[in-house]
Amino acid sequence: MHLPDSKCIRASCVQYRLVIRDVNTLQILQLYTCLDQIQYIEWSSDSLFILCAMYKRGIVQVWSLEQPDWHCKIDEGSAGLVASCWSPDGRHILNTTEFHLRITVWSLCTKSVSYIKYPKACQQGIAFTKDGRYMALAERRDCKDFISLFVCSDWQLLRHFDTETQDLFGIEWAPNGCVLAVWDTCLEYKILLYSLDGRLLSTYRAYEWSLGIKSIAWSPSSQFLAIGSYDEKVRILNHVTWKKITEFEHPATITNPKTIVYKEVEKSPSVDAERLSFPPRALASSLFSTQSKYDISQVPVSLQYVKPIADRANPKIGIGMLAFSTDNCFLATRNDNIPNAVWIWDIQKLKLFVVLEQLCAIQSFQWDPRQPRLAICTGNSKVYLWSPAGCVSVQVPMEGDFQILSLCWHSSGDSVALLSKENFCVCYLEREEVK
Repeated sequence: MHLPDSKCIRASCVQYRLVIRDVNTLQILQLYTCLDQIQYIEWSSDSLFILCAMYKRGIVQVWSLEQPDWHCKIDEGSAGLVASCWSPDGRHILNTTEFHLRITVWSLCTKSVSYIKYPKACQQGIAFTKDGRYMALAERRDCKDFISLFVCSDWQLLRHFDTETQDLFGIEWAPNGCVLAVWDTCLEYKILLYSLDGRLLSTYRAYEWSLGIKSIAWSPSSQFLAIGSYDEKVRILNHVTWKKITEFEHPATITNPKTIVYKEVEKSPSVDAERLSFPPRALASSLFSTQSKYDISQVPVSLQYVKPIADRANPKIGIGMLAFSTDNCFLATRNDNIPNAVWIWDIQKLKLFVVLEQLCAIQSFQWDPRQPRLAICTGNSKVYLWSPAGCVSVQVPMEGDFQILSLCWHSSGDSVALLSKENFCVCYLEREEVK
């Protein structure tokens, strides 16, 4: 499922069918049939086109919302296909072939094709600036890592330089598009910061000879870079000197009396007798499902700690998720070996503000794009919302076992899509005036 930014429309796929719905009514507006089972969908930046990737067949199909009869088919043939995405202008498609041999840039306007060699197979190897002017690409050739910077308007190479990394793992632009963060494999703690002209601005290493960086996040203002690592800490770098200004620890016991700890507890469903006379099936299932609420715990509070298995790859330890709020005031984190807790940090005061202790492990969280409000899901049929005013648990009135595994806000902040393995629903929120 994918949501566009500018239009009030949602897209979802069911095997080989693409379904376009109105976001407010969920009424079906268009129904498209693809050549095979859809494995990935993505809207163009202006919401006029949508691509459907069928990796098994090496095919991408593009549909137009304004002209339902128009469509485009891109076949990579024997080269295969492992990834597909839009360029920021919404008129070029970047396809990565099997074994990461090359990236093919297809133009919908001129039908021209460009090729970029040596893309690196890593978690986050392509990054666009927020204004859509430049693309950074991680490359691997002759056993060394490189970065190529391209101008998106004509795909001309702007800069090409090698990076001081052993095995580059990811790249990400600051929101202002002036600085590119490049970080190394988890086997070596190293993050490098490059300017748009390829100059190395700074290198940061917190420690050596231990598992290093697990996640990073830029603040929306580009003033802070948060680095989550396997030592269960988040380090905050500032944009002036690129030095650490503080670090946030995630201990299993909360002792500070100024920290608010919300604990989710189960409560018995209170059933109104009048609502029991033949209620709809979806309502009936929600009436008798286990409800929950939040209690404020008195410190000290001991959080549920899971001891990681040390001899397995990708141990569940360290900061696996972190995200800044839109107003730059808060940072939400999850320590993977305390999986049931969300930590919310006050960035203005650089200290822990709130901890939410859930009954189940955190699957996903995402900030409201319009205000400091965090939506959380834990793999059950509830969605949890936190704001500085407090937090609430909301039961989703769905038939059967609806396990929410991920969620996605609409750009307006008025609704949030809740996704399970096979279904989705939309949660609508009342608009509040942000003062």
